[in-house]
Amino acid sequence: MRRARPRHGRCASPARPAPARARSALALALLPLLAALLLALPSSAFSLRPPHDTRTLSDAQVSALLNLPPEPWKAVDAGHMEHLLVERVSGTPGNKKVQNYLSSVFTKLGWHVETDTFSASTPHGEVEFTNLIYTFDAAAPRKLVLAAHFDSKWFAEGGFIGATDSAAPVAFLLDTAEALTPLLSARRARVAAGAPLLTAHLDEGEAAETSLQIVLFDGEEAFQAWTATDSVYGSRHLAAKWETTYLAPELQRRRQSPTPTVLDGIDVLVLLDLLGAPNPALQSHYRGTDWLFDALASADARVRPLTNSSGEWFAAQRGWGGGIDDDHRPFLTRGVPVLHLIANPFPEVWHRMADNKDALDLETCRRWCAVMRVFVAEYLHLAPDDGVVRREDRSEEPQGRAGESASRGPLTPVSDL
Repeated sequence: MRRARPRHGRCASPARPAPARARSALALALLPLLAALLLALPSSAFSLRPPHDTRTLSDAQVSALLNLPPEPWKAVDAGHMEHLLVERVSGTPGNKKVQNYLSSVFTKLGWHVETDTFSASTPHGEVEFTNLIYTFDAAAPRKLVLAAHFDSKWFAEGGFIGATDSAAPVAFLLDTAEALTPLLSARRARVAAGAPLLTAHLDEGEAAETSLQIVLFDGEEAFQAWTATDSVYGSRHLAAKWETTYLAPELQRRRQSPTPTVLDGIDVLVLLDLLGAPNPALQSHYRGTDWLFDALASADARVRPLTNSSGEWFAAQRGWGGGIDDDHRPFLTRGVPVLHLIANPFPEVWHRMADNKDALDLETCRRWCAVMRVFVAEYLHLAPDDGVVRREDRSEEPQGRAGESASRGPLTPVSDL
């Protein structure tokens, strides 16, 4: 959805300035209109959260990051996709089987696993839904949330897979988690040992306060026609729940009053949907996360040469929020910053039986996995060579007495940027 820009004509001659009394009357008359416009804006438009300070990886670090396991996809229906390219309609055994598989992946990685199960009224009667919440460090006060929906749309004739909608996006997030878990674990061990990395450009103790969380929503799809009540069942429930769930005292290090909720602990919600088909076109929909969209585009520009890919995915022209409804809506209206990554126009196979493995492009899927690795690593200030001591690191660091940092505990050099 786009808003037309007002058209401005030219004046033949400069207008005479209005008398002061007339200008004051005009200003007073416009105040109610201005107030109404401000009230109509989503609360996220007034967010005072500063942009997150990201880290820029070197070309060598990006290359090393892409070479971390798991290896690139061998086929669009291999690996995790073998378990996801099935019918996953909410409330069905197929959906439950996928839930179990996804949780097994994160349990193996050692992440905190949480389920949010509830029942809701639908055009098909009462249906049970389960949101899946996976967190690397549940004790971290802030979270970078990556999200997608794992259910597939119901059709009377059955057989709809939803490869782009959204089996592939879920698989991209699994790759991100598997690739970055060793780096996150190494950081956690250094922090726990009292030896976080500290350079002029990286305070690992501070960086570790933001953890990675992956939320997989159930019930995104409508059972009949898309409406405010027949859609995004899972995200509506979870956003409402987290809005009234207050953080434990030990997680309130950044704010004590008013008591923060789980939603207040979300840096940004990055939602992936309708991805995996070739040549996607994406725009930044919200001004508050334009900078994050640009960071993603930067990661893509550096990944392309390493993945033998071509073509621009991320448009410089900004889009407008509100034109595409999705799982982000319940969070956006509650003030959570959102980065909505959705192909627009939608893939040609959208809500058609052709949205199966044949709709996916292997090169595109590999590129998405690579882009997400770099984007998330830079957001969380991670690099594959963190902790590798180099001679130049020793000379760059401010030193205190007996080889200690001037600002905190024992200094551990880092491969710096």
